[in-house]
Amino acid sequence: MSSQNGSNGEFVDGWTLAQTLGEGAYGEVKLLINRETGEAVAMKMVDLKKHPDAVLSIKKEVCIQKILQDPHILRYFGKRSQGDIEYLFLEYAAGGELFDRIEPDVGMPQREAQRYFNQLLSGVQYLHLRGVAHRDLKPENILLDEHDNIKISDFGMATMFRLKGKERLLDKRCGTLPYVAPEVLVKLYHAQPADIWSCGVILVTMLAGELPWDQPSSNCQEYLNWKENERWQTLTPWRKLDTLAVALLRKILMINPSSRLSVDKILDHKWCQMQFSDSDLKSHDTTDSFARSPSAKRQRSSMDILAQDSFSRDYFTQPMPVLETEFLSENTKEEQNRNPRITEDGNNNPGFCFSQPALLDDLLLCTQNQTQSMAASQNVFQRLVRRMTRFFVTTKHEDSVRLLSVELDKLGYTHKLNDDNVMTISTIDRRKLKLVFKAHIIEMDGKILLDFRLSKGCGLEFKRRFMKIKQSLSCVVMKGPITWPIAIATNCVP
Repeated sequence: MSSQNGSNGEFVDGWTLAQTLGEGAYGEVKLLINRETGEAVAMKMVDLKKHPDAVLSIKKEVCIQKILQDPHILRYFGKRSQGDIEYLFLEYAAGGELFDRIEPDVGMPQREAQRYFNQLLSGVQYLHLRGVAHRDLKPENILLDEHDNIKISDFGMATMFRLKGKERLLDKRCGTLPYVAPEVLVKLYHAQPADIWSCGVILVTMLAGELPWDQPSSNCQEYLNWKENERWQTLTPWRKLDTLAVALLRKILMINPSSRLSVDKILDHKWCQMQFSDSDLKSHDTTDSFARSPSAKRQRSSMDILAQDSFSRDYFTQPMPVLETEFLSENTKEEQNRNPRITEDGNNNPGFCFSQPALLDDLLLCTQNQTQSMAASQNVFQRLVRRMTRFFVTTKHEDSVRLLSVELDKLGYTHKLNDDNVMTISTIDRRKLKLVFKAHIIEMDGKILLDFRLSKGCGLEFKRRFMKIKQSLSCVVMKGPITWPIAIATNCVP
């Protein structure tokens, strides 16, 4: 099998290098698609020449991922090298990131939070039984599959804390400050309680739509209020939560790690076991699409969707490909190893450059040419999931760029447009940390889509900024109707 250069972004024969799915400290994650089957795989690319400190991290990450096989852990398929570039092949999580389901300052319905939390605990329990500590659990590192199930990802900071029955204390200060356990910042620590603490902060974030503190240290007043049991009940996020949820969190976010509940005991807690009613969902159903239930949305038939002509409220992303095999075939892996040449993704086809496609343009946009049956189209729509950080505008390309630039200047954000019609936007978040995200300016069938994706920083802060930008452009945000082929191409459906 030979590799090819070209505008189709061919990685190796039959596999196309498509959109960037995300960015990390050491490189990018790209989508790799099989042209014949539509099979999709996430490919993590790390330039070891640019990031020499990543060599040991990648080796450890691969060693750990090789031993993990659990429904709530992102699957690892293999790796290969070419020169200074390391390529890791991972499961494509078609449901996007957990943080995208959390409405800033609102959260999500308890029933959804409970389901995600229980699945997260199940995955963490599996890791701990295998002697693995994740050490960077946060909504940005938790993905969702096409069935809306949790997939724990990003094992770059993970380590083995137990081997052959012998457990060791950890000393590395790592993680993300709002989610890290207090003992991690000051002393040797046990792995399991530290991960459990992070799960507790994630639960707060899901239920309240905000973080409880910037960091668990003495120079953070919100944390001190919690630690010293002073006034926290009257403050956010705690006053947003019901009594039972707070009772559970008081036992998870115990300052003394030895007093923290174990995963088993958390799962046995009444909050994790109780059946929430439909009214819980309805109480969170606002006019904003962030709070809409993805499970309820999936229950709508494709014919119901086809009958609509507006996309003003709900946004979907990443149609899940129809897989002929669950994993990359052994033949494909062997062929990839024999042909390691990489090509640049030069694809600039407006009909293909939407966010995170999982099928090729000739497959996904087939309804424009009426080449597939309605049944086949319905199958695509049944697999759609949503993402909320994008919208159409009524202005032309140049005007859209100009208007976006003007509003970003008003908001005080630094921005730069590159040759690929991608605007990189930088600012400082509420914790005085750098926040970087990108706006892809995409022309599709004569209309302009602004597609925003987080590059670096807190997911909740990114969504807050996105909402400000969208509001500032409200006079040109398209309310519909749109043509059905565009809805297919961008995954924007009512």
